[in-house]
Amino acid sequence: MKRNPMNLNLERRLRRYAIGNLMKYIVLGQGIVFLLMWIWPTLGYRLYSLITLTRSGLLRGQIWRLVTFVFAPPSSSPLFILFALYFYYMIGLGLENRWGKVKFNLYYLIGMIAAVLSALITGYASNTFLNLSLFFAYAAMYPDEEVLLFMILPVKMKYLAALDAVLYLYQFIVGGASTRVTIVLCLANVFLFLGGDILNTIRRESHYWKTRRNFRKTMRK
Repeated sequence: MKRNPMNLNLERRLRRYAIGNLMKYIVLGQGIVFLLMWIWPTLGYRLYSLITLTRSGLLRGQIWRLVTFVFAPPSSSPLFILFALYFYYMIGLGLENRWGKVKFNLYYLIGMIAAVLSALITGYASNTFLNLSLFFAYAAMYPDEEVLLFMILPVKMKYLAALDAVLYLYQFIVGGASTRVTIVLCLANVFLFLGGDILNTIRRESHYWKTRRNFRKTMRK
């Protein structure tokens, strides 16, 4: 697939600073932290408390939290962690292959900055919404790709994204101010990078279902 000339120019200028296969390192870091929490809980949970993103920690000068929060594992369940880490790696690799490492690095960096701003405003932020922004980006790029839900049920990415969007819209409505700030900030990069693609996907799906409905009406006559 041909890339936009502007993206190619950006690649050439910033390539030396970008990290290739970024999600591999993030997933490995999350896996290591999870293993420590599971095998050696005293050390593992102590490490976890030191790498998470909190306003109080940053104000105490613990600036490593600005980066290390991305290595906090998404779950304490051994079964779920395998699926989650594989899924994150797959979508991260897919986005990097589509965009190039520079654009993918910028996308992830903006998500990290948004999480930091959220932590400064609300007191705490995780990498949950940052990882969700990767999922939404992947679904916008590859809407018809199928994944096996629970390793059994094939589901298209666009339907999973729609379900997640509904769940987070519900959280936005019923949640407090801190929840709303976190959701808006941590998903800002989705709209910044993919607003046009998301709108095009919505229009395409709307046209598809409208055509299908009209066809059914015609067949009934």
